[in-house]
Amino acid sequence: MKSSSTIKMVDLNGQYLRIKDEIDDGIRKTIESSAFINGPAVREFRENLGRYLGGIDVIPCANGTDALQIALMALGLKPGDEVIVPAFTYVSSAEVIALLGLTPVMVDVDPRTFNVTVGNIRKALTSKTKAIIPVHLFGQSCDMEPIMEFAAGHGLYVIEDNAQALGADYCFSDGHRVMTGTIGDIGCTSFFPSKNLGCYGDGGAIFCKDKELAGKIAMIANHGQKIKYHHSVIGCNSRLDTIQAAILNVKLRHLDEYSSARRKAAEYYTSKLRAFDPGEKFFETPADCPSKGSHVWHQYTLKVRNGLRDALKAYLANLGIPSMIYYPLPLNEQQAYKGIAREGEPLPHSKECAGSVLSLPVHTELTADVQDEIIASVIGFFSKTV
Repeated sequence: MKSSSTIKMVDLNGQYLRIKDEIDDGIRKTIESSAFINGPAVREFRENLGRYLGGIDVIPCANGTDALQIALMALGLKPGDEVIVPAFTYVSSAEVIALLGLTPVMVDVDPRTFNVTVGNIRKALTSKTKAIIPVHLFGQSCDMEPIMEFAAGHGLYVIEDNAQALGADYCFSDGHRVMTGTIGDIGCTSFFPSKNLGCYGDGGAIFCKDKELAGKIAMIANHGQKIKYHHSVIGCNSRLDTIQAAILNVKLRHLDEYSSARRKAAEYYTSKLRAFDPGEKFFETPADCPSKGSHVWHQYTLKVRNGLRDALKAYLANLGIPSMIYYPLPLNEQQAYKGIAREGEPLPHSKECAGSVLSLPVHTELTADVQDEIIASVIGFFSKTV
């Protein structure tokens, strides 16, 4: 039986309608000003996001992939230098490494949090290792304290891929909390529309505590120039459009509210699904490690047991319920990286995750009634398999 309502993985239209007047006003003012490139809204957003993140330099750019590439360019790495990256993640983190002639080194992830760990990073270290890109996957921070200690002990740069965890924080062992993306040498994020803080097109940003390095990043993103027509370094052209900045200025004011809504939805899923399958016979609900910081639930991702993931996905689709597989193939198995990347160690957890993960709808407009329909359908599938 088909779903009685239209269920969406992400309800961007519903979110827009709740803030329509604010969004429309920001777009109108930008169009009226005709300051479409580097207009006042870009400067305003840069300052607002910097304050939100605890006081840090923010360099807006065209998208999250550009943010990662510019970050690596700013560090002055040389062809052949190795950069450690998790194998279970989106391709951008490895893509920019390869584009710059560096060597991506794929490492395994924790099977519960989906995040890279210092133990797996340690196994991949060689004399060529120069940097680490921890990816805060699905909205939860990597365990950054030991990663930062390891990096400091071996003279490595740390670039945080914070595209899925903007608004989350990390708790150090002494109790102080820091926003993800501001812990490493450089942080990067994406404002792709479906992100927790998303614009209505492409956009990204880079975060940096070091003023000198932040200045270099800003130059690289602007054709390598600080003064117009005077090019100090090789750069690129990567700008956040003023209209997108105006939209992000509005949505940034709602980001904590959005995170709270996602957290509430995730907790509801977990309570109901664990009540059905307390022994995790059929699936694992996603880990939430509050002692290590807050989770902003960019995705709510089950690990389906017994090879039933694809069958569950098809069953839900037949009922009109969307779901997604993030990600069906680990990076070390992608054709593009064979012969380019180096695997630090065997990667059994990345392969197992790729074969079992399934993300259910989670977004700011999700209601308990819709969740009940999704949960009942998941339970219905497994009840029939007993």
